Amino acid sequence: MSKHTTSTSHGGAGRALLWVAILLTVALLGFVTATAVRNNPINSDRVANGVSKYHFIEECKELAHDSEQLTVGAMGQTIPLKTLVEQSSPLKAGDEIHASLEATSAEIVRATQTVDGGGWTLTAPATIAVHNGANVKTLGQLPMACAHDKKTGKTTATLQLPGQ
Repeated sequence: MSKHTTSTSHGGAGRALLWVAILLTVALLGFVTATAVRNNPINSDRVANGVSKYHFIEECKELAHDSEQLTVGAMGQTIPLKTLVEQSSPLKAGDEIHASLEATSAEIVRATQTVDGGGWTLTAPATIAVHNGANVKTLGQLPMACAHDKKTGKTTATLQLPGQ
């Protein structure tokens, strides 16, 4: 019968390598996270501008869909979008007017600029369409100007007629 009397263990070196690998992985993840946060295109100074860039963009998208509040700038006046559309052809029962930004997310982020004194501004093309259930009738495309005023804390959106 043979007895194993030596107690040499090779686990110490393997365990040390495992800890080194774990520490290197954590350090790499920390570096990647710090780099991504610094280079985030949505990163913004909420205090200086009254609202974060992300929140401002989301408010602009919501305002575009709200046909009751959306206005059109024409010859120094603002006319509700719904009123302007109904002047050319009355809406039928169940018709809803919607405007949607027709730019990629990256284009919208690049187009969003700060305003002197605090706030944001964004100008992007918006497609206006009449929705009735599954039927969609596109009316056209107009530039939409969206702005956030830091002093009042309000975000407004206005469609602009060409040449105005």
